[in-house]
Order: sequence, then structure tokens, then C-alpha cells
Amino acid sequence: MATQMLAISGMTCAACSARIERVLSRKEGVIQITVNLAAEKARVLYEPDRITVEDIIAAIGKLGYGASIPKANSRDEDQAKKERAIRLMWVKFITAAVFTAPLLYIAMVPMIKAVALPFARRLDHLMMMRPLAYALIELALAVPVVIAGRRFYTVGFRALWMRAPNMDSLIAVGTSAAMLYSVYNTFLVWAGSHMAVESLYYESAAAIITLIMLGKTLEAVSKGRTSEAIKKLMGLAPRTALVLHDGLEKEIPIDEVMVGDIVIVKPGAKIPVDGSVTEGRTSIDESMLTGESMPVDKQAGSAVYAATINTTGTIRFRAEKIGSDTALAQIVRLVEDAQGSKAPIAALADKVSGIFVPIVCAIALVSGLAWLIGTGGDFRFALTIFISVLVIACPCALGLATPTAIMVATGKGAEHGILIKSGEALETAHKINTVVFDKTGTVTEGRPRVTQVNCEYETFRLAASLEKMSAHPIAKAYVDAFDGELYSVDGFEETPGSGVKGIVDGRAVEVGRGGIFVDGKHMGNIVVEDAVKPSSGEAIAKLHGMGVKTVMLTGDNKAVAGKIAAGVGIDEVIAEVFPNEKADKIKSLQSGGNAVAMVGDGINDAPALAQADVGIAIGSGTDVAMESADIVLMRSDLMDVPAAIRLSKRTIRTIKQNLFWAFGYNVIGIPIAAGVLYLFGGPLLNPMFAAAAMSLSSVSVLSNALRLKGFKA
Repeated sequence: MATQMLAISGMTCAACSARIERVLSRKEGVIQITVNLAAEKARVLYEPDRITVEDIIAAIGKLGYGASIPKANSRDEDQAKKERAIRLMWVKFITAAVFTAPLLYIAMVPMIKAVALPFARRLDHLMMMRPLAYALIELALAVPVVIAGRRFYTVGFRALWMRAPNMDSLIAVGTSAAMLYSVYNTFLVWAGSHMAVESLYYESAAAIITLIMLGKTLEAVSKGRTSEAIKKLMGLAPRTALVLHDGLEKEIPIDEVMVGDIVIVKPGAKIPVDGSVTEGRTSIDESMLTGESMPVDKQAGSAVYAATINTTGTIRFRAEKIGSDTALAQIVRLVEDAQGSKAPIAALADKVSGIFVPIVCAIALVSGLAWLIGTGGDFRFALTIFISVLVIACPCALGLATPTAIMVATGKGAEHGILIKSGEALETAHKINTVVFDKTGTVTEGRPRVTQVNCEYETFRLAASLEKMSAHPIAKAYVDAFDGELYSVDGFEETPGSGVKGIVDGRAVEVGRGGIFVDGKHMGNIVVEDAVKPSSGEAIAKLHGMGVKTVMLTGDNKAVAGKIAAGVGIDEVIAEVFPNEKADKIKSLQSGGNAVAMVGDGINDAPALAQADVGIAIGSGTDVAMESADIVLMRSDLMDVPAAIRLSKRTIRTIKQNLFWAFGYNVIGIPIAAGVLYLFGGPLLNPMFAAAAMSLSSVSVLSNALRLKGFKA
């Protein structure tokens, strides 16, 4: 099996994306296809030995849509294309508005008698005394609007011809009916039936096109804002790199850097690719990768990552990961995959969208015919009903309700170092009522640290000087904790499991389980422990405040695990568990009806992470693509666990609001447009108001989704 992301063009509403999914999923060799209307992307899971990517692209092309494989470095080009497209949409809308405004005035003023409006008498006189001139002026003003909105007709009628009507089809049929009816009445005026001038619909057709063009333009602008996280991430990478070629410094485009190149980075510059420091010392701001504001010290052997910022010294490093292999590229890929995925909550909207447009066409036709018969042949009235039903229906709102919220939420999560790998994980997280934590490296730092010094400063200095000769993690803790100059050491000896000894500044020093001995005398001891992360207790308290139960699952002994759990407030401890048993413990918790999240380091916790309803991996930016986890916490900060759950809850609330609005809008709007209220003495919906309402519904759904950008982790 293989997976391919495709860029899709030509989609206008949920009916389009549903059509592509429905037809392609039936193709032999296509296992699954997910089309994201908001992102204009499709993710295809297929069998390469049964169908090729070229075959899939051709099949989408036969449906009337464009499909292509996104180029590796085409995001700037794609963004430029989208910006040009939006500018063109604004130009077309403004053109349409310039002609629609006088057309509306000419058409509506003679009908308004209560208010004395400019040119009212002249327009009234023109309509009554020179009806053909009046009709031709309206036609002349309407034609440029139709030309500006010609895409509705080319796309809409093509979709109808292929028996896959979409939103454009509704607009094309409705406005074409209005235009053709108006042209017919213009012909009657020319033939001598002057009263036909009162049956012109040019202004309605023009106003519908103009208002929907405005709505689609605002929609395109809003959709662009939903993927700002990707733009920000991609904008972090530098365009060039300073490399060492034949002993000379040379600035080259980032795409030309090769694995093994020695790259030079000066203070204030960005790291261009991933690699390991070979020369120099510095501090690097890795906040874009991990969310940590404090710069990280780097020296020979330290790893550096693309787009992080060198703050103090000049360094040289060997390029190890370039292009799509860098940590930044992996993050972008994860966010794009998540934004292109679907949450289970979207299933209902997808089902409805697939049959929505044909049903609306049927309702419009039946309503129009019913009123034509019911009014004794009032074609004008029946046409009003027909057009209003077609125009007010909004499959766009249904199609945008879920993907826009997911795009904004996953992008916002990435900004805060919370990488959510799928829409399904984002939805499931809001149900979590039990969070299981690994101990080492998750609740604790995962490395020994001096927590208590029970000796004099000089004794500590002697012990740290001796421990500097050892590579043991506890020895490193001694050295890291001591703040001062160390002595030289002679005759160093290390006995595994016992300790170290040697001559330090002329004195015999021994450090081991029994403490520190100087010249044979016990001089105190230093306590080294795997310290609890500063944020662990606060994160546990936050989860408790959300009504979430907490569990520690560890292979450590019960006494140590119990002490740490009690210190941070964890509810339950399951200790002395082998890595291969952790998944069974998760399964046991799930069998009690709990929705379980597992938080671990993604290595020995992989089976448990995969078994949990939501696997949350602690990451440091070096391995962001942990396949076993659904969510990766780049900052390795447990405060991001409750933040991820809160983001999920808020996203699901937003999606439900969007779906309620989208469904409710159509359930209420279509019957009103069909004249149900008019039957009981209510108003008749004007097609122009129907067009405005339709545009407003899509923009309102997008605006509601964009409110997620205000989320604070």
C-alpha cells in the first residue's frame, strides 16, 4: 500500500468533494480517499500494483476537476497562485458590483412610491413611455455581470452534464432561468406587449451573481487564514546557507546543501538544515521547535535543527538531514496530514452533502410547478419560488463546517508545540476521562539530578572533580550541579556498582553508595534523584480540575513510583510493569468504560501508546514522527496534556456549532424559499435576499472556525 497527497482544483462545495470520494473509492486499487474541501487536498491510500497515481489523477480529471502531485518546494508558488486568484476574484466582484448597483436602482426605484428618490420620475417615465429602451438598458447592465460570473455557468452546467450537480449548478440554473425569462419578456416588449416590462428579472440575476461572488471571495480569504500555521512554519526556514567549500565560505541556496557539507552559522543567523556541531560553542533559540523560550547551549557533538536561531557564537556543523528530512519538514508534514484528515463527526455532513444538490433541485422544481398550478399559471411567481430555493441552498456551509475547524485547531496546536496527527485524534481527545503517565522522562526529567547536598563546599568540590572523570549519568549530575572550578585528578579508578576513587588535589577521595570519603573519613553525602519536572504537579492538578483521573504506569518499584506519584498528586500507581505488559494494563482500564490517553516517551511505551484511545508522545523535536502516537508534545511539558484536551473540547464544540448552523440554515431557509410561510400569510423570500443569506452562511461558518485562533495553551 502507498499514500499520495494530491492538490485538487475546481471544487466549489461539499457536493464536489463528496463526488470525488464516492467515484474514486469504487476504483479498483483505491483503498481509501479523503478529500478536504477547505485545504483543496486529497489523501489517497492505494495499491501501486493495481492502480497508479497517474490513473487516479486521470479519473479525477474525468469528473471535471484538476488534480496534481504537489511539488516538494512549491508552497511559495502555490501561495502566490492563491493570492493572485483572490485578487482576480475581487476584481470580478467589483466589476459585477459596478454594473449591479445602477441596475438595481433602475429596476427598484419605479416600484418605490413612498419616498422621493433622485431620477425616480425620469425612470418611471422611461419605463412607461419607452419600455424597450428601459429593458435594453437593464440587459446591457446585466450582461457584464453574467460575464464576470461566467465561472458559475461553465462549472455549473458541466457538473449538470456529468450528472454531478454542485453549488455552481444551483446558481447557474437559477440565474439562467431569470435571465432567459427576462430576455423573453424583452422580446415581448419589442413585439408590442409593453406590459411585459414589469416582468423583467435582470436585477435579480445580477444581484444574485454579485452577492455570491462576494461570499465566495470572502470565503476564499477566510480559507486562506485557516492554513496560516503552515505558512508560518514554512516561513521559518532560511533561504540560503553558508557552507565551507575547498576552505572557502560560500553562500548557496538551501536546496543545494548536501548531506555531509560543513555549514557555518554566525550569531543572529538561522540554522539552515539539521546536523551536528563540529566546531564552536553557542546558545540556540529552539522555541520555534520546542516552545521553550530559554536558549539551549550547544558545543561539539550537539544536535542542531533547521530554522532555530543561533544567538551568541559562531559554529560549524555537519549537515545530516536536508529538505524533507529535517525536523521542521516533518512537523509541516504532520500538520498538513492532520489538516487534510477528517474527524468521525464529519461523516453525517458528508452523507448529506453527497445527495444535497440533487434533492434541492428536485425541491425547487416541485415547488415551482406546485405554485404555477396553485396560482393558476402565474409563471413570474413560480419562477421566484424556483430561483429562491436554488439560490438559498448552501452545500458550502455543510462542507466547510468540519475541515475548517480542524485546520485552524491543528495549526493552532502546532504553534503551541502540540502536534495533532489526525482529525480523529483531535475529536477523540475531548472524550478522555483517564490519563495514564509513564514515569521516567514523562513525569520526571529522565536524568539524574542533585536534589540535596549534605556536605561542605570543599567536599563537594573534591567529589565533583573526581566524578568528572566518569561517564556515568550520576557522575554527570555531580558535575552539572557544582558551580566552580574543579581540581585535576590522578590515579582515577572506577568500580561498576561501587563507585569511583582517586587522588584529588593531593587527597585520597572516594565516592560511592556510602557517601564521600576524604583521606579515609566520611565527609557527607550528596543525594541524586530523577527529579520531577517542574510542571508535572500543576498539569495533574489541571487534569483533576477537568474531572480526569490520573494513573502512573511504570516499570520502577512501587516505593519509588508511589513517592513520585504522591508528590505530584497522581490518583493511582501501577508499578513494576514490563514494557510488553503496559498495553494490557491500558486495555484493562478501557474495559471499564474509560476513554484512556497514554502519555509516554514513544520508545518502550509504543505498544501502550498504540493501544490507548489517544497516544500522546513526549518529544523534543528530534523524533516528531513517532508512528505510535496520535499527539506529539514538542515541549515535553506535561501542561500541554490538559491543553491538548481543552483544544479538542473547544474544537468539537465549534464543529457542532458549525454543523448546527449549516443544517439549521438549510432546514429553515429552503421551506421559506419554497413559499411555506407565504401559504400562511407570511412574506415571500426575494431571490436577492436568498443569495445574500446563502453567502452569509458560508462566511459565518468560516468565521466561527477562525475563533479557534484565539485559543490559549
